[in-house]
Amino acid sequence: MPFSHHSHSGQFCAHAKNTLEEMVQAAISRGFETFALTEHIPRDNDDLYPEEERESLGSLTTLFDAYYQEAVRLRELYASEIRILIGFETEWIRPRSLEIINELLDRYQFDLFIGSVHHVHTVPIDFDRDLYEKSRANSEDCDEKLAERYFDDQHDMLQILKPPVVGHLDLIRLFSDNKHVEFKRWETVWNRINRNLDFIASYGGLLELNSSAFRKGMKTPYPEADICKASK
Repeated sequence: MPFSHHSHSGQFCAHAKNTLEEMVQAAISRGFETFALTEHIPRDNDDLYPEEERESLGSLTTLFDAYYQEAVRLRELYASEIRILIGFETEWIRPRSLEIINELLDRYQFDLFIGSVHHVHTVPIDFDRDLYEKSRANSEDCDEKLAERYFDDQHDMLQILKPPVVGHLDLIRLFSDNKHVEFKRWETVWNRINRNLDFIASYGGLLELNSSAFRKGMKTPYPEADICKASK
C-alpha cells in the first residue's frame, strides 16, 4: 500500500522538478494508492530564499492559488486511479507565518498539512551551508545550541498548529558539523526531542519518514533511527 504525504513540484516550487500532473502520473505508475500534494506556503518578502529573488509575497500567493486550483483539477481527473490529498507545508519563521497559515486555512479546504520548520533566528537552515552558519552564529556559533533553539521553535509550532503530519523532524542536522550525530549524546537536545515526540503523540499527529535525506548525503532518513525508536 504505497503512499506519500509530502511532495513538491517544479511547477510550483523552485527547488523541485516536474509538473504537478507528472508527479501524480508517476505515483500512479508506481502503484501508489494515496498521494498528498503539499506545496510550500507563501513567505513574506523578508523571508524569501535566494532562489526566489524575483518573487514577492504577492507573486507567491498567486502561485499558491494556482497550485490549489490545479490540485483540485487533478484530484477530479485521476479520482478513479489514485486518492489525491490536497495540503500544504508550513513555514515557521516569525509571527507573520501564522497569519499566512490561518489565511490559507480560511480560504481553502485542505485534507491535511505538514508542520515544518526551515528557519531558525529567521534564517534558513536547510538551503546551504553559508545560511546555516549565519543562523548558527546567533546560537553562540554552536551546533548543539542551534539544535536546542530549532526544537524549541518546533515545539512552539506544534503547540499552536497541532499539524496532522510533522515534517522532517530533525532537519537541523543537514548542514551541521555533526550531521551524523546521535542526538542522545546531546542531553539538552535529546530532552527537547522527546518532549516534542510526546506532544505529537498527545494529539495524534503523524511523524513522517522523509527519504530526501539520502539524496542530500545523509546516512539515514529524517528522523534518524534513535528518534524513530523513541517515537514508538
